[in-house]
Amino acid sequence: MLTCAVTGSGGTQDRSPHVPRSPEQIAAAAIDAAKAGAAVVHCHVREPDTGRPSRRVALYREVTDRIRAAEVDVVLNLTAGMGGDLMLGGPDRPLPPAGGTDMASAADRMEHVRQCLPEITTLDCGTMNFAEADYVMVNTPGMLQAMGAEMERLGVKPEIEAFDTGHLWYAKELVRLGVLKEPCLVQLCMGVPWGAPDDLNTFLAMVNNVPPGWTFSAFALGRHQMAYVAAAVLAGGNVRVGIEDNLWLGKGQLATNAQLVERAVGIVEAMGARVIGPQEVRARLGLTKRAPVAA
Repeated sequence: MLTCAVTGSGGTQDRSPHVPRSPEQIAAAAIDAAKAGAAVVHCHVREPDTGRPSRRVALYREVTDRIRAAEVDVVLNLTAGMGGDLMLGGPDRPLPPAGGTDMASAADRMEHVRQCLPEITTLDCGTMNFAEADYVMVNTPGMLQAMGAEMERLGVKPEIEAFDTGHLWYAKELVRLGVLKEPCLVQLCMGVPWGAPDDLNTFLAMVNNVPPGWTFSAFALGRHQMAYVAAAVLAGGNVRVGIEDNLWLGKGQLATNAQLVERAVGIVEAMGARVIGPQEVRARLGLTKRAPVAA
């Protein structure tokens, strides 16, 4: 199962002309990735004029409508990670929160999922320091229980985003509490500051914390993206590539999403594995392709 993460929410919009901004560009990148071999496309949205990350429902609606109207089939995976952004004021005066803070309710964070009804949506399974000095990605146990329960109610498959081993620990707790249903789908996120580093010992610790019967995929940021295609296959998992995680195809060569997918397909097949299509993904994960609800 090959997932392409087509744009993300990082500040990469001015670092490459291939980072899609508008719904039309994001959908086109997703469709091209599907044609190149991605069975799943993982989508964020951005403000078309600035490229800044957004969680506006209208933008998600346009992206998903365009992808669903395309001639190529693909499994739709939307982020639910936006709305948990806490920017503190600094060590001397952390409160009140600084500009860039966006703390939304569980209902608001899930509204685009309720309206668009993708087959998969992400559940970032923990709070962590995330790159910048005073930024915290906030996902409290209560928030995760509310969002996970809503995903299950909607019939949308949660993809547990695990940035460290403790996130997998809490995912198991969500199952024990009856919030999430087994078997679960997990994305192992390697090399994201300041989560799990992308060395192989840590990666194997993450893999060994995925319960038997669950399905996992893995990726690493930047120049290790393609190495982790091979590592994920060797570990018995699935793979993710895309501009969200890496802008480069090679030294001095900025990549498109389709080029990253093509490179990953070549690695998977050279290792003797097989890249499966969207229908087989749906069968394996118990997914149902549905139309969106009325706005």
